[in-house]
Amino acid sequence: MASKERELRVKPINNGTVIDHIEAGQALNVLKILGIGGHTRHVVSVLMNVPSGAMGAKDVVKVEDRELEPEEVDTIALIAPRATINIIRNYEVVEKFRVAMPRNVIGIIRCGNPNCISNSNEPVSSRFVVESMDPVLLRCSYCEFVLDKNIADHLL
Repeated sequence: MASKERELRVKPINNGTVIDHIEAGQALNVLKILGIGGHTRHVVSVLMNVPSGAMGAKDVVKVEDRELEPEEVDTIALIAPRATINIIRNYEVVEKFRVAMPRNVIGIIRCGNPNCISNSNEPVSSRFVVESMDPVLLRCSYCEFVLDKNIADHLL
C-alpha cells in the first residue's frame, strides 16, 4: 500500500522527461541546469527526499512536453551521476537510460581557482578532465585545480 501511495503523489505525464535517481537535495540544481525558473511554459513536478531503497532518499524531476538535449544530460551527470532519464510518450516510457559521465567538460563549470585564465577576461572557455566518477573529481586543464566538492555551485 505504501508503494502505491508514493506513485500517486504526482500524476503521470503524457509526454516529456522524468529524471529519476537524483541525489537528495540536487533537484533544484537540475532545474538550474535545465534553465527552469519561476517562469516556464512547461509543467514541472519536483519531488525531493523521496524514500529510496537503493539511495536512502532521492529527488525526482518531471518536465512535461520537453526532452533533454545531450549537453543537459552531460551536465546533470556531473551533479547526479546515478540519475536515470526516462522519455515518456503517450504515458509510456519509450526510452530509459542512465546518465553517462563525459570525459571532458567544456564551458559549463567555472574553475574554483580565481587566478585561472578561464576566470579572466581572456576569450577561453573553462575546460576540465573528469578524473573520477565516484566521487566526481574534475581537474582544470589550464591550472590543474581539482574540483571535487560543491560542483553545482560552480555551474555557469
